Amino acid sequence: MAAAEPSKRRSGGGGSAQRRTARDRGSGAGGAAQVMRSAAEQLSSLIGTPPESVSAIKPTEDGWEADVEVLELERIPETTSVMATYRVTLNAEGDLVAYERTHRYTRGQIDRR
Repeated sequence: MAAAEPSKRRSGGGGSAQRRTARDRGSGAGGAAQVMRSAAEQLSSLIGTPPESVSAIKPTEDGWEADVEVLELERIPETTSVMATYRVTLNAEGDLVAYERTHRYTRGQIDRR
């Protein structure tokens, strides 16, 4: 019976092993890679634009956050095309629960820090 108690503690009382936090699922490359694909695919289906890349991903208490780069306006030359960064929030099950555009820039722009 001792093995069932930790499962209950992690699941928040629901008894489902799928309700674990990102830390409980581990931070292996397989988990992060799957989350990156899921974030990009779900955002693409909502905004109707395919993602260029995922530039950041991190586990949170409730799931994951990812920054997805999207081509918003294609121009010639390519370096003047308008890009956008979207912050995507996924819950512990990997479902998109929120997104927002956090940054717009031209493709040829370099970060100056």
